[in-house]
Amino acid sequence: MTRTFLFFAIFGFAIGTVFSQNSSGIEMIKRSLVSAQKDTTKARLMAELTLLYRNSTNLDSSIKYGHLALGLSRKIHFYKAEVVALRELGFTYRVLGEIPKALAYEFKALHLAETKGYQLEIAWCLNALGVIFNTEIQDPHKALIYLRRAIQLYQSNRFSPRDEFVGTLEVNLNVNFASALKNNHQLDSALLFFKKATKMSFNGLAQLRIAEIEFELGHPQIAEYYFRLARERAKQVNANRGTCDVYYALANHFKVVQQLDSSRYYGKKSLELAQLLNYKRVVLNAGNLLAEEYESIDVKQALHYRKIAAEANDALYGPSKVQSLLRIISNEQEHQQKIEKDRIAYENRVKQYFLFTGLFILLLIGGFLYRNNQLEKKSKRQLQEKNKVIEQTLSNLQSTQSQLIQSEKLASLGELTAGIAHEIQNPLNFVNNFAEVSAEMLDEMEEELDKGDTQEAKSIAADLKQNLNKITHHGQRASSIVKGMLEHSRASTGVKEPTDINALADEFLRLAYHGFRAKDDNFNATMETHFDPDLPLVSVIPQDIGRVLLNLINNAFYAVAERSRSTVQQRASVGVTSSHADTMYQPTITISTQKIDDQILIKVQDNGPGIPESIREKIFQPFFTTKPTGQGTGLGLSLAYDIVKAHGGELKVESEEREGTEFVIQLPVKING
Repeated sequence: MTRTFLFFAIFGFAIGTVFSQNSSGIEMIKRSLVSAQKDTTKARLMAELTLLYRNSTNLDSSIKYGHLALGLSRKIHFYKAEVVALRELGFTYRVLGEIPKALAYEFKALHLAETKGYQLEIAWCLNALGVIFNTEIQDPHKALIYLRRAIQLYQSNRFSPRDEFVGTLEVNLNVNFASALKNNHQLDSALLFFKKATKMSFNGLAQLRIAEIEFELGHPQIAEYYFRLARERAKQVNANRGTCDVYYALANHFKVVQQLDSSRYYGKKSLELAQLLNYKRVVLNAGNLLAEEYESIDVKQALHYRKIAAEANDALYGPSKVQSLLRIISNEQEHQQKIEKDRIAYENRVKQYFLFTGLFILLLIGGFLYRNNQLEKKSKRQLQEKNKVIEQTLSNLQSTQSQLIQSEKLASLGELTAGIAHEIQNPLNFVNNFAEVSAEMLDEMEEELDKGDTQEAKSIAADLKQNLNKITHHGQRASSIVKGMLEHSRASTGVKEPTDINALADEFLRLAYHGFRAKDDNFNATMETHFDPDLPLVSVIPQDIGRVLLNLINNAFYAVAERSRSTVQQRASVGVTSSHADTMYQPTITISTQKIDDQILIKVQDNGPGIPESIREKIFQPFFTTKPTGQGTGLGLSLAYDIVKAHGGELKVESEEREGTEFVIQLPVKING
């Protein structure tokens, strides 16, 4: 691990100084090479010199040290250094225009990296092959295959920052993949990858490609901005192949827009730098561009540039080069076919192993099954007898559960009836009072008629009429209360109806309060309502939701009553009167409704003692209750939870000890129009 880290640390240092201190870097590495004791160190240093000499334009020395690094790495079986040497030699041969050799070395590097499982080196080799097929062989479709594999490999591995040029690889992949997409006429996708690379690209090449695409897409102003940015980036770095590409692309752009002076200027700069770097592809392209532009103004110059381009073309694409290239590509195809054939053969062997293993397991299982079958026949009769006992027990349990549920419903009905009785008492009192007064007024009217005072008799008759109207009004009120009681006490029909949730909640709050007061005359509580005035009608089963509200409100009243009694007892124990203790705690029940998006929220909140965290998750379980024996079945919240769930909603609880509890009913909105 340490040896690999030192290799890449030194290699990274060489890359970091190549543009500012290339010569001094070469001398330093050569001195280190002379004093190196270990062969592994020598192989690493030779690979570094391959890279440094290539970037210093001394390509002969780059080839020399590349082969020295390759030979030594193979001798000592230092495979990672061998992959690096092969890859760097391939890159150098590509710069020299030796495309067949470049392709051969890159394929060798890839095969070795794949054999040894060097994931980062595989990605680098795939990137290099993508560049060769895209720029040199001009086959963007094939290039995209290699580059897409490299990107997938890079994204699926979490490479350490200490690994070799992880950031540089990301830049290269984005730029090269985008370039292949552009050459494959996928301009929109290419634009995305070029823009991703602009933040890390140092020589302006990514910005230049963006400018070309924007220009081709018909956005000249955006293109001009990126062309200007590319020129500025190119001026900020030393002469290198990337700068060469920038100059040539600028020359080509200015040729398209008919700014021929600028085109010739950048064409000459790209040609001079390409000749200095022995960058034959740009020599060919720049030579052809200048030859075409000078044909109409200076034939001699045009011939000069045509000759330069022809020499570069022969060096790059001569008949022998093409044959070598075809042979290498054919060999690689055969290699891939052999790999695929070996893979299929391996899979077939694995399938055979699985088949034989499966047959053995089946035989083994067959023996166990036969044995178990005999045991199963013996135990089946016993199981059937036990099932009969279990079924009978389950039937008894279901019967008991149904009785308990009915008991819970009857208990709720009893509480509801007590509240309704209190509600009916008020209008009945009015009816009785007005009836008595009306009887007395009839006696007075008879006396006045006997006296012959018809005027006074008519006045008494008018008052009687008003009393009768009031008697009728309060009678209808009592009738309405009775009708509501019958509606809420009858069994649920299971039919959903458009329901005013605000009215339903308000009605059950009042009925529950009076029902609680009927059991405890000393109980008092503050009741607050915060109803959403714009709440729509909600499609629910009113009787079922009413039972849910009644249960939650009764629980809230029970909670505040318990805390109130506890407060009184605590204050009394230290000599404070109960009336003073009541002022210290005010029982409060709050009901609110709210519409949020497509949900209706109904909140029932109390300031009781709260629910301990240890039992909070159990409160919706059937038969769980904290009330004393005989005061609760433990089915109220369980039934409420099931009713809300059946309506497609949620019933949640939030509680804090000594602060209170809030139940939240969440129902979906279904507005009936």
